[in-house]
Amino acid sequence: MVTRTLTQIAQDYGYEPFYPSSLAEQEIFINKAGKEILNQMYTFKDKGNRDICLIPEVTALVQDIYNKEWINSRPKPIRLYYLTKCYRYDRPQAGRYREFWQFGIEFLGGKDPGDKKEVIKILEKCMSSIGPEEWILKDQVKRGLDYYVEDGFEVENPALGAQKQIAGGGRYKEGIGWAIGVDRLLL
Repeated sequence: MVTRTLTQIAQDYGYEPFYPSSLAEQEIFINKAGKEILNQMYTFKDKGNRDICLIPEVTALVQDIYNKEWINSRPKPIRLYYLTKCYRYDRPQAGRYREFWQFGIEFLGGKDPGDKKEVIKILEKCMSSIGPEEWILKDQVKRGLDYYVEDGFEVENPALGAQKQIAGGGRYKEGIGWAIGVDRLLL
C-alpha cells in the first residue's frame, strides 16, 4: 500500500518509471559517490573479469545514463521515479539492512530553484500521505556522497532513534532528487 501511494504521487506529478538493474559497474559509484563507498558495496568480478557490484543506491546510475545517453537524446527536464532493491555491506541493525527497498525521484536538466521546490513539495506530499507518522524535514544538511554540489535535505522521524533518517536527497550536477528507505519508513 505504501509503495502504491508513493508511485501514484510521482505519476501525478508527471514522473515516469525508471527500472535500474541490480548489477552495475563499480566504477559508476566510485566516480560519483567517492572511493569510501567501496566499503559499503558488494563487489565481485563477472565472467568477463569486469568489476561489478550490487547497486548501493540509484542516483549515481541515473547520472551515468544521463551523461552517456539522455543529455543529447531526450528533451529536458526529465522526471523519473523508481522503486528497487539496493544493497549495502553494513552491520545489520534496527532500520539498517544489507538488502533494502528504495523509492526515489530524480529531476534532471531542470532549473534552480523551481526544480528543488518541486521535489521538496513531492517529498512532503509523500510523507503526509503515508499516515499520521511524525516527521521533520531538515534543510541544509551535509550529505555523505561526493556527487552533491550543495547541502542537501533529509526527513527524520525522531521515534526511530539512531536510524531516524527516512529520506534524503539534494542537488547534483545533472539535477536534483531524493530517496526514501521504504523498509525504514515501514518501521
